[in-house]
Amino acid sequence: MFRFLAPPPPKPQIDKEKIDGTYTRLRLQVFLGIFVGYAGYYLVRKNFALVIPDLIAEGFSKTELGVAMSFLAIAYGLSKFLMGNVSDRSNARIFMPLGLILSSVVMLILGFLPIMTSSVFIMGVLLFINGWFQGMGWPPSGRTMVHWFSVKERGTKMSIWNVAHNLGGGLMAPLAILGFELFNDWHAKFYFPGMVALGVAGITYLLVRSTPQSQGLPSIEEWKNDYPDNYDDSYQNNFSAREIFVKYILPNKMLWSIAFANAFVYLIRYGISDWAPTYLQEVKGFDFKASGYAYSMYEFAGIPGTILCGWLSDRVFNGKRAPVSIIYMVLIAITIAVYWMNPIGNPMIDSICLVAIGFLIYGPVMLIGVHALDLVPKNAAGTSAGLTGLFGYFLGTAILANMAAGYIIDRFDWTGFFILMLSACALSIFFIGLTWKKE
Repeated sequence: MFRFLAPPPPKPQIDKEKIDGTYTRLRLQVFLGIFVGYAGYYLVRKNFALVIPDLIAEGFSKTELGVAMSFLAIAYGLSKFLMGNVSDRSNARIFMPLGLILSSVVMLILGFLPIMTSSVFIMGVLLFINGWFQGMGWPPSGRTMVHWFSVKERGTKMSIWNVAHNLGGGLMAPLAILGFELFNDWHAKFYFPGMVALGVAGITYLLVRSTPQSQGLPSIEEWKNDYPDNYDDSYQNNFSAREIFVKYILPNKMLWSIAFANAFVYLIRYGISDWAPTYLQEVKGFDFKASGYAYSMYEFAGIPGTILCGWLSDRVFNGKRAPVSIIYMVLIAITIAVYWMNPIGNPMIDSICLVAIGFLIYGPVMLIGVHALDLVPKNAAGTSAGLTGLFGYFLGTAILANMAAGYIIDRFDWTGFFILMLSACALSIFFIGLTWKKE
């Protein structure tokens, strides 16, 4: 590991009378840092979905573009797992903005150099590189969250932090539209959001702090007097990579169940969002602006949906994740069916369905992430979240939502696509259901 990435050592504890005020101030600051930072990652993650119609106009097929797009998801899934392990042994303050800077640079390259969008191979390579750097966003955020927020408050705090997905994803499309209008160049859908993301990386570095101990504060468990079950002092230790995998990840059956569920949740999440601009323009008669804003609303709708999901899990179901996720997934299946069956010429219903799916899908995404963090000690949190991310992005997004969906649309038209989405709803409910009694 590079020395500049090493976690900062603990500092001598500050005076007792200053602990409460310092903790309160830094918790808000750190939360804002990982929130803004992770939103920044989404400004430069899914831009490719908005240029698919432009690339189709240049002669690329949906199968080819689905393959290219899958490289990002493959790299992201692998990176979230492997770099998550590195993150557990790194300084989140440096690790998180570094990944965002590198991802932004890839978007600038894709935008400013037209040759980079001249072949599926070149696009696939760059999207793979971008996906790898994107994997440096979630793990340090999750690691930071478990160090600064205790178990009993983590569900609610995570549901609010998870809104960063939607804020960044929702702002990406308007920024892409603005860039297109300013420069009259569809490549600006890449480089203009990339410019903004570079500024966000700087803000993230200024706000994030790695651990309370690095600031002269006691552990969050001690400060909040909130200790998880079977807690002992070893939970504060840094584990070796082998110890994390062998002791806390591989034998964890609950973790594997939610990882499989996550694959199908992510198939729906990205299957709907990545292909929405193309579907709305090709089938439902939307223009670029209308489909772009519909895509944006899909992301923004996830904000209240995610917070409501977290509240229901904590307050109504006493911390159980499975019941709320299953309710959400049933409603998603119904909404997808309406979205599919709605006759051409009813754009309001199409938009409402897309907003409803966005409102619902991010709840299960968030709850699976929270569950993964709860199942392991906090210094193994990045790896735990990385495993669910590996399944979500490698299997759910890359193989199914990108490659398989692109092929199915070319071969069986959009009917095959929506059958795939409804099948994913059923499978996600099955795997989430396996964890219900064991929670």
